[in-house]
Amino acid sequence: QVQLVESGGGLVQPGGSLRLSCAASETIRSVYFMGWYRQAPGNERELVASIGSGDATNYIDSVKGRFTISSDNTKNTVFLQMNNLNPEDTAVYYCRVASSYSGKDYWGQGTQVTVSS
Repeated sequence: QVQLVESGGGLVQPGGSLRLSCAASETIRSVYFMGWYRQAPGNERELVASIGSGDATNYIDSVKGRFTISSDNTKNTVFLQMNNLNPEDTAVYYCRVASSYSGKDYWGQGTQVTVSS
């Protein structure tokens, strides 16, 4: 059973930075989508950043210019570099990896990001 293991969350002051990582416990073949989602209390889970077909990246407007999604060459580890964080970025962050080989979506367990002074 493939698992995605997330790390890098924590407490940071406004204006600070964090780097989230999400690594697969086993090789995932034919990855066609990698994304980071977040869910704040009382809110729906939203897609924050993604890498899709042709390695095209997409971001929601509120994080453009501050967050950067990337992956390693195997597409089995995905990162989210978050700069200039603000309290509105506080949420549980989840990674997702989708495989056309297995037809499955894999989700991380979530990592808490708290931005507060």
